[in-house]
Amino acid sequence: MIDHARDLRSLDEATERLLASAAGLDNAAAAEPSRLPGWSRGHVLAHLSRNADAIGNVLNGLPMYASAEARDGDIERDAHRPLAEQLADVRESAARLREHTGLPADWSRTVTLRNGVTDTAARLPFRRWAEVELHHVDLGIGYELDDLPGEFTEREIDFLRDRFSADPAVAGVTGPAAALLGWLSGRGDGKGLTVPGNGALPSLPSL
Repeated sequence: MIDHARDLRSLDEATERLLASAAGLDNAAAAEPSRLPGWSRGHVLAHLSRNADAIGNVLNGLPMYASAEARDGDIERDAHRPLAEQLADVRESAARLREHTGLPADWSRTVTLRNGVTDTAARLPFRRWAEVELHHVDLGIGYELDDLPGEFTEREIDFLRDRFSADPAVAGVTGPAAALLGWLSGRGDGKGLTVPGNGALPSLPSL
């Protein structure tokens, strides 16, 4: 059973870890490429801020983003700000989201995310937790897949395997948790993983 209150506490801790790590950057480093193709570290930070507001929209029964174009435009607009502004935005948007989660709500209700994806409201804190943890890794500033909390890694592996459940071969892949999460999330080449019968790793659809 999903414990959204516990996930919110874990999200708070993950946000503080990311902010502490990113505080060691400077403006030039924030403008350097992240590990995500086409995105600087500033793009990653801007995305995290706008994603927090987007999840707040969902909790309030609004569309997550006005449109795909608006989402992309907001990230591009905010990506090139000085680091101090970026970090303040990450912190302040996280605080706004925390305020939304503190309001009386039916956490069992169904909510709609991007591209028509639906889920229960109770899963939103974990989805946001995943955004913060994985994008912390994407910043490329010393926080790696091996550094992720064990509980998070296990749950995110299960979540991603469920997304790829149409391909039964995915369920048979085994190996170190960090390597498995990296492969499933598109952040690793699958080195060290084992496929039944010593076959090739199956191809994964885009997330």
